[in-house]
Amino acid sequence: MQRRVLILALAIAIAPGCGTVSKVKGWFGTSKGKANEPAELTVITPTVSVNRLWSVDLGDGEGKRWLRLRPTIDGNSVYAVDDQGVLHALDAATGRTQWEARAVEVKAERNWRRAWLRDTAEAGLTSAPGVGSGLVVVGGRNGEVVAFDASTGAQKWSVRVTSEVLSAPLVTGEHVVVRANDGRTFGLALADGTRKWVFDRGLPSLTLRGNAAPVGDRGLVFLGYDDGTVVALRESDGLRAWEQRVAEPEGRTELDRVADIDGELQVGPDEIFAASFHNQLMAMSTENGRPLWNRDIGSSGGVALSGDKVLVSDNGGNVWALERASGAAVWKQDALLRRQLTTPVVHGDYAVVGDVEGYLHWLRLDSGEIAGRSRIEDAPLRGTPQVSNAGVLYAVSTEGELAAYQLGQ
Repeated sequence: MQRRVLILALAIAIAPGCGTVSKVKGWFGTSKGKANEPAELTVITPTVSVNRLWSVDLGDGEGKRWLRLRPTIDGNSVYAVDDQGVLHALDAATGRTQWEARAVEVKAERNWRRAWLRDTAEAGLTSAPGVGSGLVVVGGRNGEVVAFDASTGAQKWSVRVTSEVLSAPLVTGEHVVVRANDGRTFGLALADGTRKWVFDRGLPSLTLRGNAAPVGDRGLVFLGYDDGTVVALRESDGLRAWEQRVAEPEGRTELDRVADIDGELQVGPDEIFAASFHNQLMAMSTENGRPLWNRDIGSSGGVALSGDKVLVSDNGGNVWALERASGAAVWKQDALLRRQLTTPVVHGDYAVVGDVEGYLHWLRLDSGEIAGRSRIEDAPLRGTPQVSNAGVLYAVSTEGELAAYQLGQ
């Protein structure tokens, strides 16, 4: 089963127009020449000033491994990982290095295609950093989970879980919750990484590469699974509180039945929002998982919240704003089709998405109009951009360029 997950990921990365992968609905386009190419960018008249504050080269980046790495912000620091197993702490205002720490040892020579097809992958970091309670925690390709002091970079502890860690660990006041790529989720002691509980759930025979990061709220941990289900666990002991099917994995072939919830989950005061690749987006009660509304919108990414709106980039490259209370469409922006958009993030009065050619696009929250654009470099943006409390947006390319942006007055 694990081999089949990796093979699909390889096909996604190197052959998005091939006959097999193009059967997945809408996201990969078709195999007919230009019909599969990203839509050409239209000329816009910017109505917002976007200023690049700084940029830093973190090395080779994730390349074509489809890790969707993103920076993580905590106070005055930005944390990011590179392809050589190093965790970087940067000053959020200037991009200057505060400290660096090696989390895993990596061989000097890399061949990612061969590594994916071997039964045992080589070492490397595969998750974005998780931050909280004075720790920064990262996950590795061989199940490594390593915790560092957020202020100094001193290693606090290191343990290993049962398989690759593809999503950012969740750090709470008592636990580090880690999602492994084999369907298991671990509750580790904050102090020393000791295993406190494990939740084990089987996986479909074919899934997309990636896992939704655990999200915590009011004593519960929420997880999106590859079978189209959202599961709520009790943080204290890992026991299941409830589960809700967002999308049924239906279809004639295994590819048609891919229903992964791999993107960002968002939790509000009384509801949680999740998007499945299998053309479903749902709002559920956080108390018991009861569906509040759903829409026929599929996304390999996830959702963002802005006041009374839910924002989502669908599999075809449309960006939607929906009413948070009902799911009714507020607006739809279709100028970015087939551009493999990131999950949106809210930046001031704008929704921001990154694309496969390294562009960031600022869309007006009230209308969806594209108001600004900037290119980090000629390399895809996969991970969700992040916005600090100071109003600075951070995004990293697959080639390791990390840039910070601020909106002009």
